[in-house]
Amino acid sequence: MGVLVLVRHGESRWNLCNRFTGWIDVPLSIKGIEEAEACAIHCKKYSYAAAFTSDLTRAQSTLLIILSQQERTGIFQHDDPKYSHWTHSSNRCGSDDLPIYATSALNERYYGALQGLEKHEAEAEYGAENILAWRRSYRAKPPGGESLAEAHARTTPFLLTEILPRVERGENIIVTAHGNTLRGIIKHLEGLSDEQIAFVDLPEAMPIIYDYQAGKYTRIEGEYELNRPLR
Repeated sequence: MGVLVLVRHGESRWNLCNRFTGWIDVPLSIKGIEEAEACAIHCKKYSYAAAFTSDLTRAQSTLLIILSQQERTGIFQHDDPKYSHWTHSSNRCGSDDLPIYATSALNERYYGALQGLEKHEAEAEYGAENILAWRRSYRAKPPGGESLAEAHARTTPFLLTEILPRVERGENIIVTAHGNTLRGIIKHLEGLSDEQIAFVDLPEAMPIIYDYQAGKYTRIEGEYELNRPLR
C-alpha cells in the first residue's frame, strides 16, 4: 500500500539564536538548506503522488529543495473560488510536477506572547517554572498561545480527512512541517500518550517513514528520542 514520509524542516535562522518562532515566518539558515539537500537523498527512493506542507517558509523551502533534487516541480494548489478561472490552469500538473497543498493546519504551535523572544528573555519575563510548564506540559499554554494539545487538535482533522485517506488508497505522500505538529501526527499513528509526546525529539530534516499495510501504520525508517532537550 502507500507510504507516508514525515520531514521536520531544516534549521531556521531563529533556531540559531534560540528564539521562540511559532507562526513567525523565519527562513532556513545555511545549515538548514544543507540539511534539506541531504534529506533529499533519503527521500529519493519514493515516487510521490502529492506533498503537504504548512503556510510557513521554512517548511515550504525544505520541501522544494527535496523535490528539486528529484527533478520534480512542486505546484502549489489554490482553491479560492474567487480565482477559479485562473487556478484551473495554475493548479494543473504535468508528469514531472507534483501537487503541493499548503495549510495553516500544519503550522508550528502558536506561541503567543513568547514569539520572537529568546528563550532566556522569556524566562526572565515570565519565570523559568512557567516556561518549563508551557514547553513540557501537553495542556498548559503561554499567554495568547496554543497548548500542545490544541496544536494537535488543529492538525488531526486535516490529517484524517486529507492525508491518510490518500496513503490508504496506496499513494506515497510526503509531509514537511514542524516539530510540534509532526508530533501530533506521530502521536496518532503510534498511539503515544500525552506524557510521552511532549518529550519526543524529532531530528531536523531527517525523514520518518511509515508503511501502511492491512489497516496499520508501521514505522519502517527514522528514529526519534523520548528525551527532548529544552534548547
